[in-house]
Amino acid sequence: MGFLDRLFGNKKKEEELAQAKLTEEKRLNKEVKAKLEAEAAQKAEQERLARDSEANRLAEEAAAKQAAEEAQAKLEAEAAQKADQERLARDSEAKRLAEEAAAKQAAEEAQAKLEAEAAQKAEQERLARDSEANRLAEEAAAKQAAEEAQARLEAEAAQKAEQERLAKVTEQKSKKSGGLFSKFFSKDKLDKGLEKSKESLFTKLTRAVAGKSKVDEDVLDDLEEVLITSDVGVNTTLKIIERIEARISKEKYLGTSELKEVLRDEIAALLEESSGIETKITIPDTSSEPYVIMVVGVNGVGKTTTIGKLAHQFKQSGKSVLLGAADTFRAAAVDQLIIWSERVGVPIVQQGMNADPASVAFDTLQSAKAQDSDVVIIDTAGRLHNKVGLMNELTKIKTVMSKIIPNAPHEILLVLDGSTGQNAFEQAKQFSIATDINALAVTKLDGTAKGGVVIGISDQFQIPVKYIGVGEGMEDLQVFNRKEFVDSFFK
Repeated sequence: MGFLDRLFGNKKKEEELAQAKLTEEKRLNKEVKAKLEAEAAQKAEQERLARDSEANRLAEEAAAKQAAEEAQAKLEAEAAQKADQERLARDSEAKRLAEEAAAKQAAEEAQAKLEAEAAQKAEQERLARDSEANRLAEEAAAKQAAEEAQARLEAEAAQKAEQERLAKVTEQKSKKSGGLFSKFFSKDKLDKGLEKSKESLFTKLTRAVAGKSKVDEDVLDDLEEVLITSDVGVNTTLKIIERIEARISKEKYLGTSELKEVLRDEIAALLEESSGIETKITIPDTSSEPYVIMVVGVNGVGKTTTIGKLAHQFKQSGKSVLLGAADTFRAAAVDQLIIWSERVGVPIVQQGMNADPASVAFDTLQSAKAQDSDVVIIDTAGRLHNKVGLMNELTKIKTVMSKIIPNAPHEILLVLDGSTGQNAFEQAKQFSIATDINALAVTKLDGTAKGGVVIGISDQFQIPVKYIGVGEGMEDLQVFNRKEFVDSFFK
């Protein structure tokens, strides 16, 4: 073999070896690839199995949890059913016990009723046995009472005869002197009682005309303010100013030095026109029946004190007086009137606090008729905050009194506190709406500078002012004489 053959033979051999090597590498690559694919498949299978295992585990846990919840729900349902059965059993037992208790109570009440009826029957039998003895005792007591009553009537008849004699003498004196209370009238007391009001008015009046010689529009404006601030009242003040203006128009000139006298004349004329001049206090003929005065007014105006002073003056004028304590709502009102009755020395009918006022008035008038009293003074509750209640109460009292004495009360006296000024106007207005006021008493004028309120009240209300209080003494309740009042006011 030649060189070329060997060369080409080696090259072919190398190519075969390279081809074999390549084939071997391909085979190995196929084996590696197959191995890798097998491993990947195995891994995928393992992962699938793991996922299936986890899913199975979760499914088993969910099933176990559901089974536990169902078991718990079953237990709770059984417990609730058992509790309901126990509740029904307790309710049944309670109902049974209640029925037994009701039956027991009914039996006890029936037994108590039988025992009460038996006791009542026994008491009736005892009373029946004692009846004859009681009748005999009552007859003896009645006989003794009749004898005592006869003796008392004879004594009262003698006393009444003496009182009538004294009353006739007093009445004759009063007719000569000007009324029942004329002996108690004191001009000095009236002057002193109005001193503060007079001083206040004329101090203001002096300032109003200072430095002026003629009464002109400015002076009249100042005078208007003086009168209003002195509690004469707006309407009455305007009337007075109009009168003075008419007088100036007629006389053409009026000096300030004459103003006081002119003011006095016009006020006196105004009061005389509105109510006339009341100078006498008399008791009208009431066909031998007691003369009944019902006193009204708010608390604190001096109502009880006024009643005491009236009782004193009636008694001192020879009249027999009986008081009725029908103000049963205010604390101590009854006690205060009792003290006044003892102080004055007149009898009183009272039933204590919280009694029915109409019942007190009824008993008072019955007692007055039995005792043949001349004058009856009934106190009433001083309430104005409830006008409807006040009206109903006063109406009831009047209705009850009229059943005992026709046309009673003959006088309804409203007591006003002069120191309250314009409030007194409002009280008079409200009480006039509530009941038929036909007389007024204005108290406490001695302690105030508001005496001008008497002028306004006398003018504005078609109700006469009968009394004014000018002091604390029992004789300081003065008959209101308009002429004397104006004289004292301008003295």
